Amino acid sequence: MSGKKKGAKPKPRDKPTPEREASDAEPSTAGVALAADASADVPAAATSADVPAADANADAPAAETAPAGGLVDITGDGTDVIKADGYLEPHRGYFERRFEHFKRWVRDIELKEGGIDRFSRGYETFGLHVTPGGVRYREWAPGAQAASLVGDFNGWDAAANPMERDEYGVWETLVPNTASGEVAIPHGSHIKVSFVTASGERVYRLPAWSRYVTQDLSKSAVYESVFYNPARRYVPKHGRVVPAADLCIYEAHVGISSPEGRVATYKEFTQNVLPMIKDLGYNAVQLMAVMEHAYYASFGYQVTSFFAPSSRYGEPDDLRELVDTAHGMGIAVFLDVVHSHACNNVEDGLNQFDGTDHCYFHEGGRGRHELWNSRLFNYGHHEVTRFLLSNLRYWIEEFGFDGFRFDGVTSMMYKHHGIAYGFSGHYDEYFTGNTDEEAVVYLMLANYMCHSLYPGFVTIAEDVSGMPALGRPVQEGGVGFDYRLTMSVPDMWIKLLKETRDEDWDMDHIAHQLTNRRYQERAITYCESHDQALVGDKTLAFWLMDKEMYTNMSDMTPLTPVIERGMALHKMIRLVTCGLGGEGYLTFEGNEFGHPEWLDFPREGNGSSFHYARRQFNLIHDELLRYKYLHRFDRAMVRLEQQHHWLAAHDQWVTLKHNSDKVLAFERGGLLWIFNFHPCNSYSDYRVGVAWPGTYTVALCTDDPQFLGQGRVDSAVEHHSTPMEWNGRPNYIQAYLPARTATVFARR
Repeated sequence: MSGKKKGAKPKPRDKPTPEREASDAEPSTAGVALAADASADVPAAATSADVPAADANADAPAAETAPAGGLVDITGDGTDVIKADGYLEPHRGYFERRFEHFKRWVRDIELKEGGIDRFSRGYETFGLHVTPGGVRYREWAPGAQAASLVGDFNGWDAAANPMERDEYGVWETLVPNTASGEVAIPHGSHIKVSFVTASGERVYRLPAWSRYVTQDLSKSAVYESVFYNPARRYVPKHGRVVPAADLCIYEAHVGISSPEGRVATYKEFTQNVLPMIKDLGYNAVQLMAVMEHAYYASFGYQVTSFFAPSSRYGEPDDLRELVDTAHGMGIAVFLDVVHSHACNNVEDGLNQFDGTDHCYFHEGGRGRHELWNSRLFNYGHHEVTRFLLSNLRYWIEEFGFDGFRFDGVTSMMYKHHGIAYGFSGHYDEYFTGNTDEEAVVYLMLANYMCHSLYPGFVTIAEDVSGMPALGRPVQEGGVGFDYRLTMSVPDMWIKLLKETRDEDWDMDHIAHQLTNRRYQERAITYCESHDQALVGDKTLAFWLMDKEMYTNMSDMTPLTPVIERGMALHKMIRLVTCGLGGEGYLTFEGNEFGHPEWLDFPREGNGSSFHYARRQFNLIHDELLRYKYLHRFDRAMVRLEQQHHWLAAHDQWVTLKHNSDKVLAFERGGLLWIFNFHPCNSYSDYRVGVAWPGTYTVALCTDDPQFLGQGRVDSAVEHHSTPMEWNGRPNYIQAYLPARTATVFARR
């Protein structure tokens, strides 16, 4: 869709709107070291002093500790991160400047807005709100020359409800109640805001803060904003969940969560998928494609309405019920947040919202992501920052989300957006002119806000660059994320399966890739996420078993070498990744049982077919099929983690990497893990060093018949340690290691 680029660029705001101004009382700066002077162009985040203090849950992986008043202490200079990594010392000046930039934002918001708590509640005043006197509507559109609210309620008459503008470009109107006192805009009414641009053109836009937008493809592909004011609202029964320190995340997309070829609903996910997630043992679910997006096949990454839950799956209250039901099961719910860019659409997106090229975005080339064909936010602007931080607060306050996974962080943090750029790991790549400081500081503000106001809240960064200190607390000078995704791990597994014979797998390489993460920065590890499921790629199961998944996955057919190998390695890869790869574990729905097909949304290129935009959960319930074995194993693995909590343990030690034997062994969470990746060699009485003396028994074995194994490991056999140094450990045990088998031993 297109629009015109006209109108002068407004000057950056240096004051809040009158309604958001701080009280006459001096705003609190407790726990905040203020800069000598603040730049009007660089406002940012702080927390209101009247936020009640809260103690972080000891089990929660929150990156920051909230002192009295709820504020994270930022009295330092941002160089504490150097204490954990001396190689950062040459960049001390960069961290000092970045932290000073961050604190200028903190001061500006504190002084002009009364703190980040008030500043990030923009959703309470912007957009449409029912008040005792009528429906009040506010919108920021500094480039517009005139504005009015139109819709079904006034016959789309642009003269009926004109809006008044303040000095900061904020437009407002009140639609008074009817003579009988009823709300003048009925629930379900279609509405738009009409602007007159600087060139005199009248344009129509969806309100930027729309909470519900719908699409009627029989009329148009363009979304319409709907006034959502039902007579009865869903009232949550459960409080938010503080995510566990050992996160096991089930990544899911509501729309594909059905075996049927259609878009599934929030209610169906609540009724059918949440109980399965609970049964598997996962303690968090990460929801993709919730923010409304005009194009279904974008997987939710071309957001058009940031405050609207996708109406494809149902109404907003249905999402509230989903989150609340998960909380009742003790499952934390994470939202996939897309603040890295916005859809290029004009008619139902934010692009050219007020008739200019630069309302929410940078103007010109800086405001465009050429590879994604999308718009890039101006993170240095006061009102854009209000919009984005308020967006985060909205999803927490209105729907109860317990964490965010920030998409496209690499694109945000670098001026080159990671396009055609290969990161070598040299620190100059992160802390020189390549870095977009405004975007990095915005991420610091977002993490600062989430952790200050919601102790225990979890933030996860999707970053492929490996930026140092991304996962360190803001008060130390880090960006503040609790976790980053180990994006190199699935790449390693795919590369091995594509290019390397089983007998040539390198145990040193596998161990290195699984443990190659930054000291004191936690990581979420995974074998495959939604990225590996998309058409054009293959899931692990497909790389391993390919076309035989269509012909030989029945117990009524012979167990072919391809299926036997695929099932064995599928279990081993998942177990070693979960055991050694990070401080949290993630799987994408369906991959835990070896979903047989890729993921492809209905689009013109496939005849608008839903055939691949579904998850065939029915396969695990068919007792004649072999998918049930992988499902059973995943449940056993996750439940074992929930029993021993190795993801939150600090005793990880790789004991053995034997390339010719293809044996990898390590200790973690008080357990001894031994993997024999050799395709044909089994070993009797194989010695493996171990730190702890005692008697060891089998806690989990991939060769168990219930997981389609051959039953070569007797789980009743006890293994007694011998007090003799082996593999650099003070004790050893001897065990039978069948080919292509992994065994986890627990000490009694």
